[in-house]
Amino acid sequence: MIVCDATFYGKRKDKLGTLVFKDIIQNEILIWKHIETETKDDYKQLLNSLIFYGYDIKAVIFDGFKGLYKVFREYPIQMCHFHQKKTIIQYLTKNPKLEIAIQLQKLMYCLTKTTKIKFTKRLNKWHTKYESILYEKTINSETNKSSYTHPKIVSAYRNILYNLPYLFTYEKYPNMKIQHTTNALDGGVFSPMKKLIKIHNGFSKSLKIKMVDDYLVNYRK
Repeated sequence: MIVCDATFYGKRKDKLGTLVFKDIIQNEILIWKHIETETKDDYKQLLNSLIFYGYDIKAVIFDGFKGLYKVFREYPIQMCHFHQKKTIIQYLTKNPKLEIAIQLQKLMYCLTKTTKIKFTKRLNKWHTKYESILYEKTINSETNKSSYTHPKIVSAYRNILYNLPYLFTYEKYPNMKIQHTTNALDGGVFSPMKKLIKIHNGFSKSLKIKMVDDYLVNYRK
């Protein structure tokens, strides 16, 4: 079972990040790649490498990066709950003012403490109650074209619908004990690694890469 994610560090001009695949069961870093930008092709390249070397993938956990559902379509996929909530906050802000947004945010806060059936029922109930507001449109007086009055709320709702089939995969496979966040990487690997880089932030890009390589090679040790 693997968890995969990318993180970026160093100075902004460095465009320096690392994509990492980790075996959660064995607590082992399997493979990684240094990147300037995050793309689905990077994930596909590392996945193909694992397949080539005979690694048996039982399930995959990731943050919902665009295009990854297709990359990992042959495996059970778990979308990270933390990143799902983070995405919705980006759409709604941390302190939304409209009641429709407040209630959707409250629904997302319960994501890790509910089941797919209960979550889906609450989401449908929210949609029924606020449907007229959700799809309300405003006409631009200059162009005479209409658009959603609350486009970010619409985008937030559609994002949840898109990811919903993958938010509760862990329920389908209870014996596999699939984690529903990428914290095994974010907190367990990336956090201390980025602290290390920050301490030596004056290092050149090549030295930072070498430091990350050493860190990942010796992770279990």
